Amino acid sequence: MMAAQRLKPDLADHLPPVRGRIRAGVALAPLTWFRVGGPAQILFRPADIEDLAAFLTACPVDISVTTLGVASNLLVRDGGLSGVVIRLGGEFARVRIDGAKVVAGAGALDLTVAEEALATGLAGLEFLSGIPGTIGGAVRMNAGAYGSEIVDIIESAVLVTRAGKVVTIEGAALGLSYRHSTLPEGAIVVEATLRGREEQPELIAERMRDIQARRAETQPIRSRTGGSTFANPPGAKAWELIDRAGCRGLTLGGAQVSEQHCNFLINTGAATAADLESLGEEVRRRVRGASGIDLSWEIMRIGAPR
Repeated sequence: MMAAQRLKPDLADHLPPVRGRIRAGVALAPLTWFRVGGPAQILFRPADIEDLAAFLTACPVDISVTTLGVASNLLVRDGGLSGVVIRLGGEFARVRIDGAKVVAGAGALDLTVAEEALATGLAGLEFLSGIPGTIGGAVRMNAGAYGSEIVDIIESAVLVTRAGKVVTIEGAALGLSYRHSTLPEGAIVVEATLRGREEQPELIAERMRDIQARRAETQPIRSRTGGSTFANPPGAKAWELIDRAGCRGLTLGGAQVSEQHCNFLINTGAATAADLESLGEEVRRRVRGASGIDLSWEIMRIGAPR
């Protein structure tokens, strides 16, 4: 039930009733991997697809809507997010097997999807075990690692448009390319159907163990980080360009370029979102000066500065 008395009156008066949970002024920092960022004006956790669709149908189009997964590849600025922030969990985190297909809710962790595929002897999804995030975000950015990407395994995705219409789009029509998709503006991924292939679980498990070992060896997985900061430019690796520009270990306030993998930014404990973003821009400046290459942010930066 919507607790209207908790909402900021100026926005509460324009929001439709929901069956899920909705609150005002919710701190987002604890929900992000970086552990930084300001609050959400409104945080809405829909009960299911129907609840989400009904809300978007009735929500005025001039109210901004932002969707968050587990915020593993996201930097929320210190001023927070105005409008409505939608976080998918519960029903949206379910995973089921349909023959050689895995049907995963957008809120399902990539690792969980890989483990469910392993449990039923379906190969081809192992790379998801090396991607920190959820399926919804993975589809939106065509996430990939260890030689595979979502585009290689996706059959279709279910979306809810900003107007509240539920649509199914075939994988080939999603416009997936390197860390990019052409989803309709404002559409929210709520489910994806991924294809696997039958194989002995022992062989699948061995590849997943190898991925986990390589990730632990090469990435600062126990730090407050946001995954790969910059996309690899054509014909080059971002981390190598950053290293050659002398940025390994570079600090600004409480933010640091990882010593272990210099395409990762780290919150050493007291960083602000501004520290992390400014450090990233300084890295871009130094790489541009050293190589003439402009690095593009892979981490999404959203919200207002303080």
